[in-house]
Amino acid sequence: MAPKPDRWICYMAEEHEMIDPFVKEQVRYVEGKKVISFGLSSYGYDLRVAGQFKIFTNTDNCIIDPKNFTEDAFVCIEAEECTIPPNSFALARSVEKFRIPRDVLAICVGKSTYARCGIIVNVTPFEPEWEGYVTLEISNTTPLPAKIYANEGLAQVLFYQSSEECLVSYKDRDGKYMKQKGITLPVA
Repeated sequence: MAPKPDRWICYMAEEHEMIDPFVKEQVRYVEGKKVISFGLSSYGYDLRVAGQFKIFTNTDNCIIDPKNFTEDAFVCIEAEECTIPPNSFALARSVEKFRIPRDVLAICVGKSTYARCGIIVNVTPFEPEWEGYVTLEISNTTPLPAKIYANEGLAQVLFYQSSEECLVSYKDRDGKYMKQKGITLPVA
């Protein structure tokens, strides 16, 4: 019989450093204050967003071009809270570093607490043998400013283990987002 998903995630995080730092319980309060939950869940892990953000702005009338991306398209802030303007977008990174095993695919999806406020986190796969801090793409789809809280939950990572290893991993292909440390901009 296969181990229960939460036990498997604990084992992989603690023995194989799949998630670092790893919080092996669902945290809803920090120092007596309610937070957006993070840590181990039944079938996944709720990652936290770090306090560095790149908020897209159109002050210089930039065009977003993934083949020729310019840093004039955003402002950088470091804060415990980030307000994303209406109908705008921000990039951030996870607090946790991930190391995905060769026989695992992970999918990162937004948390429903934020989704119910019109804040969408792009669905992102973590391919076998990818490692690094996650660059998070956050959209404010509302006509109102939206607040994001640093060091609290932002997205959930779901893990799918295969019965065999993949033939070619992200590491084998020298994936362009391998071992990213900070907020990583588009690479064509």
